Amino acid sequence: MSLFDKFKGELIDIIEWPDQSGSLLVHRFNRYGNEIKMNAQLVVRPGQRAVFVSEGKIADSFEPGTHTLETRNLPILTTLKGWKYGFESPFKAEVYFINATELLDRKWGTPSPVMLRDADFGVIRLRARGNYAYRVGITEEMISRFVGAREAFPVEDMEGQIRTRIVSSFSDCLGEAKIPALDLLSQYDELSEAMHRKLDEVFADLGLELLTFTLENISVPEEVQKAMDERASMGALGDLNRFSQYQAANALRDAASNPGSVGNMMGMMVGGQMAGGMSDVLKQDDASGGAGQTGPSPQAACPKCSAPVDPGAKFCGACGAGLVPATVQCIQCGKEIDPAAKFCSHCGAPQQQTCGKCGADLALGAKFCSSCGNPVQG
Repeated sequence: MSLFDKFKGELIDIIEWPDQSGSLLVHRFNRYGNEIKMNAQLVVRPGQRAVFVSEGKIADSFEPGTHTLETRNLPILTTLKGWKYGFESPFKAEVYFINATELLDRKWGTPSPVMLRDADFGVIRLRARGNYAYRVGITEEMISRFVGAREAFPVEDMEGQIRTRIVSSFSDCLGEAKIPALDLLSQYDELSEAMHRKLDEVFADLGLELLTFTLENISVPEEVQKAMDERASMGALGDLNRFSQYQAANALRDAASNPGSVGNMMGMMVGGQMAGGMSDVLKQDDASGGAGQTGPSPQAACPKCSAPVDPGAKFCGACGAGLVPATVQCIQCGKEIDPAAKFCSHCGAPQQQTCGKCGADLALGAKFCSSCGNPVQG
């Protein structure tokens, strides 16, 4: 810097930060040698605060307005400088401008799924997003902890820390609330309020004041959403008998759109078998005087969705998947054998069947050929 610039810097007696971008939380006013003249004008715009730092110590602070710098409005700096007989000019001090405006509509979200243990669906993965608003609260904390000797402290540097704290608090809040996944959509306001209370202390620790916090959306994996829709359908139908009829009707409707395809024929069979299987379970419950309504065995679970199923059920009531029977009948002697057995343990008869029309191998107990659709003779 030239000698002319040095003297020019010393003659400047207006200290201000005309920032309009809103991208900085803190800005340090720069001048040659940090020298400030006696009776200099300090201009603090609305939404700003000014703080003087001398020899690494926080000194006086100023609210919005135009201030003439003199000993009466710099009491702490006067003490630090040891001015016993009035204001000395020039003096050295750093001036930091703090962005004290309300920072609105700041976005947050979960970069990776948050795990939740649910009583209905087990461990599921959730994603969430929302927004919040805040402003700088404790000025001294902001400068001493985060700014240091930097000339500027961007908003993004702080909000990276904020988003990490929000996701951590969101996981804790979900675990403490113990809200079933089926009820999360109706609890957005309650969760937002709980998060606000939990984050107040987090923001205060960062030298900030949390103004608002909003949870906009919680999303679950597609398979869980499908299971939730199935549960809602069952609740609307009222009982398992109607649910089985509903599933069978859907299969028949899909088959009717293309009656010539083998796939639709199989769909009709599955729908009919499902309805029959569910009806059989209900009939068994009625015949036993309601004994079957005491609940499914805790050992019986669907191999596809893990939902509890009745030990005698042929299809899962939650996802419709076929259930492997515990035993099957020998095609020769009719006695109960293991489904995976290739020969009967009672009469020794082979259990593999072939289609009489096309010669394709058939699954044990099949009623129709999966290759040509020909009925299997009993």
